[in-house]
Amino acid sequence: MSWTKRFLLSCLVLLGSEAVPISVDKTKVKLPEDTTQATPSVDTGLHYDRYLREVIDFLEKDQHFREKLHNTDMEDIKQGKLAKELDFVSHHVRTKLDELKRQEVSRLRTLIKAKQDIDGGNGQTVDHQALLKQFEYLNHMNPHTFEVEDLDRLIKSATSDLENFDKERHEEFKRYEMMKEHERREHLKTLDEDGRKKEEEHYEEMRKKHADHPKVNHPGSQDQLKEVWEEADGLDPEDFDPKTFFSLHDTNGDGFFDEQELEALFTKELEKLYDPTNEEDDMVEMEEERLRMREHVMNEVDANKDRLVSLDEFLIATKKKEFLEPDSWETLEQNQAYTEEEMREFEEHLAKQEEDLSEKATELQKQREELEKQQEQLNAQKVELQQAVEHMERLKIQNAQPPPQVHVEGAAVPFELAPDQAHPPNQQYAVPLAENDLPPQGLNQGLSDQSHDGQPMPAGDPIPDQGAPQVP
Repeated sequence: MSWTKRFLLSCLVLLGSEAVPISVDKTKVKLPEDTTQATPSVDTGLHYDRYLREVIDFLEKDQHFREKLHNTDMEDIKQGKLAKELDFVSHHVRTKLDELKRQEVSRLRTLIKAKQDIDGGNGQTVDHQALLKQFEYLNHMNPHTFEVEDLDRLIKSATSDLENFDKERHEEFKRYEMMKEHERREHLKTLDEDGRKKEEEHYEEMRKKHADHPKVNHPGSQDQLKEVWEEADGLDPEDFDPKTFFSLHDTNGDGFFDEQELEALFTKELEKLYDPTNEEDDMVEMEEERLRMREHVMNEVDANKDRLVSLDEFLIATKKKEFLEPDSWETLEQNQAYTEEEMREFEEHLAKQEEDLSEKATELQKQREELEKQQEQLNAQKVELQQAVEHMERLKIQNAQPPPQVHVEGAAVPFELAPDQAHPPNQQYAVPLAENDLPPQGLNQGLSDQSHDGQPMPAGDPIPDQGAPQVP
């Protein structure tokens, strides 16, 4: 078994993809060779999984640290004794760990800033202490170098977080079940009396169908393992051998049953209870049942509580009375995930959330209506302003027009018309002069000096008779 997997599975409890029972030749069983296989990458489910994995990968490259790990038991690892060995790793590894920490600190700062922006935008007060508590797996007061304290924090935080991981999964499942029941009850309220009666009858029918299944063997018992031996491995149940069984289902050959390898052993039992094609069977409930079975076996078999089952622990468990004569196994339908009191509190919480959302929706609607009203006022003001601008433009054009002019034999005299004699702009008029009438003094001088062709006329010559002026 690689030390990386030992480290992760022992103190960090790797979670992830399931292993599956392997098929073997019915005529012979060959024990796997004692070789170390590469451990596939498995997500722990922690929000700092990548950082955790990268730190471990680089520590693995240091020969001194790897040797110390092999000689350190789990209790010493959890108490931080292994972390002190960080002072003796190579400079190259320490430099890389410093770089990894700086990258992680930068990522955390980005997350904190985003959280503050979201909470601030919603008018909520940011709880900085609660926010920083999520990042206790490193010393953020020193963002530059990876020290012994950082490794100690990482080990302890990951151990604690993953030990609580199953508990959180149970709580999440409980909320799922209560929400499902809440939605069913709300749906009944929308039906008339006949509709509710039919719906209740259908609900009870589905429950009975789900409960009608073959006997479920006690997880980890001789009967349960023999069934796997016969149906999954294709071997004679009379030839059942615990050591051979362990070797067959230690799928990576590392000498331990991890949580995924254990859960794979319960597939046959779960198939008795759940079928994805059946309306009455819920696959979310199936995964919860799988988790319950695995936890039960771990509690019974994992003597040193390292969340791994060694061959020795397994063989010891097969000699116990509980293995040979187990009690009956109570499935989920016999153990409701929540109490009526919890259901009542859950519905009250939902009602409060709906009330808060309704108030926010009402407030947003008021704000929207106010904005629409303001927009209408702005549009009206815009129209009025446009009309005023157009009126000013018309006045400007009218004031810029020249007054009408009077033409008398090559000269133009401005002439103002009475309001009732207005004419189109730029139109000129000639005013006739009676015989022997003389033009004004200035005009006479101008006319006497020039002829029609612009040549000077002799003084004293009479003005030629041009006839009556023509209106163009």
